Amino acid sequence: MGFLNKRASSTYDDSDMQTDYVVGQDNIKGSVGPIGFDIHNRVFVLSALASLIFIVLTLMFPARAGELFQSIVNFSTRTLDWYFMILVDFFVVFCLALIVLPHGKVRLGGPDARPEHSYLSWFALLFTAGIGIALLFFSVLEPVYHANVSSPLGTPSPFGADGSLNMAAVDEASAMGLAGTFLHWGLHGWAVYAVMALALAIFSYNKQLPFSIRSIFFPILGDRVWGWWGHGIDILAVFSTLFGLATALGLGAQQANAGLNFVFGMDINTTTQVIIIALVTAVALVSVWRGLEGGVKRLSEINMGASVLFFLFVLIAGPTLMAISGMWTGISHYVTEFIPLSAPFGREDDAYRQAWSVFYWAWWVSWAPFVGMFVARVSKGRTVREFLLCVLVVPSLFIFIWMGVFGSIALDQLYTNPAASLVKEYVIDSYRPELALFGMLNELPLTGLMSTLGIILALTFFVTSSDSGSLVIDTITAGGKIEAPRPQRMFWATVEGLIAIVLLIGGGLSALQAGVTATAIPFSILMLLMCYSIVRALNGELRRMRNGN
Repeated sequence: MGFLNKRASSTYDDSDMQTDYVVGQDNIKGSVGPIGFDIHNRVFVLSALASLIFIVLTLMFPARAGELFQSIVNFSTRTLDWYFMILVDFFVVFCLALIVLPHGKVRLGGPDARPEHSYLSWFALLFTAGIGIALLFFSVLEPVYHANVSSPLGTPSPFGADGSLNMAAVDEASAMGLAGTFLHWGLHGWAVYAVMALALAIFSYNKQLPFSIRSIFFPILGDRVWGWWGHGIDILAVFSTLFGLATALGLGAQQANAGLNFVFGMDINTTTQVIIIALVTAVALVSVWRGLEGGVKRLSEINMGASVLFFLFVLIAGPTLMAISGMWTGISHYVTEFIPLSAPFGREDDAYRQAWSVFYWAWWVSWAPFVGMFVARVSKGRTVREFLLCVLVVPSLFIFIWMGVFGSIALDQLYTNPAASLVKEYVIDSYRPELALFGMLNELPLTGLMSTLGIILALTFFVTSSDSGSLVIDTITAGGKIEAPRPQRMFWATVEGLIAIVLLIGGGLSALQAGVTATAIPFSILMLLMCYSIVRALNGELRRMRNGN
């Protein structure tokens, strides 16, 4: 990492962005007993202090906090719905344009750079960092809910007002339910991650600037990015990451608790979920201590292998041909309805667009610093075209296959015998989303064993999200240093768990959603500015390539 000791002139142009700033020059270094630290004196202190204040105030005033969280959700999803829809549509178009333009041949790290990870390891890291708990929590919930309740693009539910089932409407509702699910987990969301990751990779590997969010804005702010402008950007990135992760951790705890109730009869309540978060955070601390290679990467590979086995069991044990056919029909509808589903105006499906799509776009933006920095860190040596194609397409296809199979099997169970369907009870009748997956597993062989495996996967996804997120936050608060002291990473892993706990106490799911949308609004503006910086940087790289530099 040549930027760690780099000094150069303070002038810059598109092809050679240089600065006098040295990574870590504003850091405080030292030790307190066995605890070493190497922290950016402003970003770390302000981020940590604000996080602790938030935790204390939410615990002191949970009712008031819950009301505030709900008002934030309402404002974001109902007033700013058009903004988030247009924003994410733009990111898709931007990424596709870079793929086909000459900019796509630029290599991250320079012409001589080569990938540091095999495709299999790279995809495993993408898989656990950017997908994680979603595969388990939403793969049954969303297709069933969208097919029967939220009705994307006004597709009628097969169930009438009297509860009767109209079999003639089943096929179209099922296809649209899957298409509506794929919209949330396909190209749109991964385009958000790709923009952030590409920006970080270019400015860190090609422009040799610190591995920090602030570096992306060097073309706009110049050396001012190392001052308070940059401090503010990095602090916002820390909070965006913390609340995005807290949402995933909270959902994971809810599903694990539901699974324990389903298999072992354990009570479903906030206390149990808090205990789950505390225990899994303790495991995450061990993984964080081991670092990227020994902890996160190893867990990611194990997670991917176990997830594939879990998926294959469901596919083979369920109605296999029907599942594959339903998945394919859902993908076909996703392609044909891609533009209508992406449109921000002229729609009447508010239950789907506002309550689901807009929240997801805010969640993806909130997760962008975390996943983007993590993806950038493991993607050196790829060309821009290879990087964008893989980041957009590979995870999307994996999700389509997984959710298409799980969703199709759950929908088949629902429509075959609605009266006895636990999927119908958990998703449509009583809406207990954390139990949706287990309702589907209930009608397959080895229910107890596979439900237990589902719980284990949820918990391990929980761990990989926490430890990879703490590595990212630590890098930001260490002034862009990749290898900061381990106790700092452990501190942030602990803070992530605490924020997930206080959000659950302060309002449950609405509080988790509020944390995401509150940070996504300002950070989305920064992401739009990133696109300008990316173009500036790539133009400079193309000029250097033509000049033979």
